[in-house]
Amino acid sequence: LYWKQPSIAGAPVTGLEPGIMLPMPGAQPKELAAGLLWTMRAGLNVAALQCQFAPQLGTVRNYNNMLKQHGVELQGAYTTLGAYFKRTAGKAGPTALDAFTTKTYNSFSTLQAQLIFCETASSIGQQTLEMGSGHLGEIASQRMREFRNSLIPIGDMALAQHYTNVQFDPVTDPRC
Repeated sequence: LYWKQPSIAGAPVTGLEPGIMLPMPGAQPKELAAGLLWTMRAGLNVAALQCQFAPQLGTVRNYNNMLKQHGVELQGAYTTLGAYFKRTAGKAGPTALDAFTTKTYNSFSTLQAQLIFCETASSIGQQTLEMGSGHLGEIASQRMREFRNSLIPIGDMALAQHYTNVQFDPVTDPRC
């Protein structure tokens, strides 16, 4: 979708960083990893719905194949999240989990940055298919900063204006 795609890469994350996923107060590392994985899955789901204008990106195909290929890991993350919300919210755990997932989906909705979001989701989705089972969490850790950065509107770098500050010596020739 771009002549020159903007660079939006970022450092690996754990889930504790602001803006990467919804806060999970008191979460253990395994629970944070599950939340991070589930957040990535939600973003790829939103992309499968939002990016159909560009079928060449394969966001629907990538998402559906990821669900098949990594179903066990995804189910484990969902079970871990359910246990976290039961532990922290008691009987309201299922409602808290539902609110978490709904807000997570909504956090990936974009119109202003749709092109870069869709390109990034396509790349992440493709990577999930290249990784063996049990490694989806590694992709989430490595790529979630980039995925979140893709929600910030940015244009094609081929069209970017680059200004330089050039200093010229004043013209002192009286003929000028």
